Amino acid sequence: MKVAMYYKNSDVRIEELPKPEIKAGEFLLKVKASGICGSDVLEWYRIKKAPLVLGHEATGEIVQIGAGVSRYKVGDRVFVSHHVPCNTCRYCLSGNHTVCETLHTTNYFPGGFSEYIRVPQINAERGTLVLPKEVSYEEGTFIEPLGCVIRGQRMASLAKNQSVLILGAGISGLLHLLLARAKGCLPVAVTDINEYRLNVAKKLGATAAINAKEDIAEKFRLINENRLADLVIVCTSALSAFLQATKCVERAGTILCFASPEPGKDVPIPVSDFWRNSIKILHSYGAAPEDLKEALALLRDEKIKVKDLITHRLNLAQAGLGFKLASEARESIKIILFPEGA
Repeated sequence: MKVAMYYKNSDVRIEELPKPEIKAGEFLLKVKASGICGSDVLEWYRIKKAPLVLGHEATGEIVQIGAGVSRYKVGDRVFVSHHVPCNTCRYCLSGNHTVCETLHTTNYFPGGFSEYIRVPQINAERGTLVLPKEVSYEEGTFIEPLGCVIRGQRMASLAKNQSVLILGAGISGLLHLLLARAKGCLPVAVTDINEYRLNVAKKLGATAAINAKEDIAEKFRLINENRLADLVIVCTSALSAFLQATKCVERAGTILCFASPEPGKDVPIPVSDFWRNSIKILHSYGAAPEDLKEALALLRDEKIKVKDLITHRLNLAQAGLGFKLASEARESIKIILFPEGA
């Protein structure tokens, strides 16, 4: 079978691997669509494990099932989570599924950017969702990124009428925008240095789309009755965004670090100011099983509409182009690879 083998962002090769053989409790997935995530093009995060087949936002059709698989059948249209928790450790039992050791060590093989995936038993049992007829394969690729956004906003206790500032208008920032608006938050502002992405944010309902080079705090005060943001969500790894976040959060507010700066990049925190003003700093990584189920329900009910976020539909042979577009981050939002052809 054909796979897109990642060596670095500028070197993604179409190579041949044997079609995976499945064992008892597993199933073979024929990949129909797989989205390129922003984390896929973080070279400092990925290149140390290269070469490898990336892709963790995959949907497809089950074409073979192993002995003992009873919940699914050949022909089922499904989304499969690449990381799944054990649901029994102290972290899972306290609701912290994304720090579970099992979640950090599970994966399907070889990756979403391939024609077929072997889905291990634990992923088959705990990480597979059947797609309802209302959700297409390409829409299903948003289950994982939307699930991550759901978890982040849940951790931050975001509620109706709170004000939100989103730093970064990539796919995660725009999904945060859609979810915050769906919750009834106002105002919801988005920043970026990319005018194309700022225009997309406006079309998706942002109260304001602010160039990150401007005085963001002052701009936000103008649309929020002279107050800063109840929740600031950092959706870019740029160190400058983390520094901006500390200046844009309202008293008793929260900063949600949805992205991370590169290793070795430290963010100075005005601890005494935050102490006096009861400001919280949270981090969010990944999604728990319930977050993924909620994401699917939101997509099914069209409470979150994602088709307008898809800017490029490419076949597997164009994976290198997809990585180029995603890493350059100019006029692209969501890039989806279709192994059978776009």
